[in-house]
Amino acid sequence: MEKITYEQLRENDGSGGKPAWVAVDGIVYDVTESKRWVVGGHMGLHDAGKDLTRMLSFAPHGKEMLDRFSAIGELEE
Repeated sequence: MEKITYEQLRENDGSGGKPAWVAVDGIVYDVTESKRWVVGGHMGLHDAGKDLTRMLSFAPHGKEMLDRFSAIGELEE
C-alpha cells in the first residue's frame, strides 16, 4: 500500500476540485464521491484532509462506514 504523508493528506481536502481524503487508524480513504462529504466537509462537523481517528469515537457510526470507500494508502508516522 502506498505511503501518504501528512502534507499529502492536508492537500487533499476536497477544496477547489481536489479529492477529499481522510485518515483513520493509519489508513487513508478517498471519500470524494460520498454525498455526505460535500466540498470536503462532513455534516458541518469534520473536514477532509485530516486524521479523524480520535473524532470517530464521537460519531454515530463506527469505522465500518469507511469500508464503502477506497483505502488509498497508509499514513506515514
